[in-house]
Amino acid sequence: MAKKIRVGITHGDINGISYEIILKALGNEEITELLTPVIFGSEKALQYYWKRFGMEDFRCRSISTAAEAADGHVNLMDVCGPDIHIDTGTATREAGHAAFAALEAAVKALQEGQIDVLVTAPINKNTIHSDDFNFPGHTEYLQERLGHDGQRSLMILFNDTVRVALVTTHVPVAEIAQHITAPSVSGTVKALDASLRRDFRCERPRIAVLALNPHCGDNGVTGSEDETIIRPALESLRKEGILAFGPYAADGFFGSGNYSRFDGVVAMYHDQGLGPFKTLAATDGVNYTAGLDYVRTSPDHGTGYDIAGRGEADETSMRQAIYRAIDIFRARRDFDFARRNPLRPLPERDARKEDKKEEKKEEKPHSGENEKKAGKESAVPEAEKDTDKE
Repeated sequence: MAKKIRVGITHGDINGISYEIILKALGNEEITELLTPVIFGSEKALQYYWKRFGMEDFRCRSISTAAEAADGHVNLMDVCGPDIHIDTGTATREAGHAAFAALEAAVKALQEGQIDVLVTAPINKNTIHSDDFNFPGHTEYLQERLGHDGQRSLMILFNDTVRVALVTTHVPVAEIAQHITAPSVSGTVKALDASLRRDFRCERPRIAVLALNPHCGDNGVTGSEDETIIRPALESLRKEGILAFGPYAADGFFGSGNYSRFDGVVAMYHDQGLGPFKTLAATDGVNYTAGLDYVRTSPDHGTGYDIAGRGEADETSMRQAIYRAIDIFRARRDFDFARRNPLRPLPERDARKEDKKEEKKEEKPHSGENEKKAGKESAVPEAEKDTDKE
């Protein structure tokens, strides 16, 4: 029997809705028939929340390392110890430390091959911030920890109907324009194109690119970046064979449903892309970190302090993050398998050797009559000579 895909799940902020959505997403016993969950979290927190939500029948197997995870079970690796304090609905430094401990342990397990994919529950970017985690969010942290050889991580938000990638992610609005350059736009489009092919099974992806300014700058009245930076970048990409179109004014693009004509959309900044996406995706959106050797997804929402502990959190996005991580893992495996050991190119023709062969063919007699004229004995096979004598 084939080994199931191991899905590492970090518990995120223990004071938010993370444990609620994890418990609900993994509560169906059939889940372990599809995958092997490995929660990087707190045994104390898990027990606290399953009692709070009346889920005492939830079964979980304790392990000391991810390598011990067993198929057919929900596995829990405790990274916090028994003294962790839970203060539901409140942002605390202790919760931030617990979130970072889970993230560090999960990334290490991912790098060592103890888990196959990573799903991260929501964190509080303020409480997790420290000397060890000096990043605006998961995407930048994972770029630092998992990227290599010039790899560029890319944030993609997606569901069944739309995929949105961002040129800039967690950048202050006042600084966005200075980050919009020909290399940043081209790099984002190329990264999305590569991900659509390898991770989402799109053979010839069509990509729409949004304008930075309202109404595409109105011919320079409200900004020049769309004409001087974005449009030339797209023209260069099309010459390279990438189907990138635009720039499109963001309001009309989403409002008219134009997004449905494309396999992916590139937005210039965070809220330009994520605002419309979350409106369209409702509860089933997934955040994916593309461009790295590892698969990482997460729900597309935050810690939900306002509803933490009430049992009101919708687990759909977490469940989709788990399933889509598996889908991407399999798509990558199939993509790479189909392109393994490509045919080697034929060796280059050596014109001189070929010419010499042709010369020898011309010099060699082609019949017994020619051989006699040349004073040579006819080259008749021995078997034929014997037959003639008989």
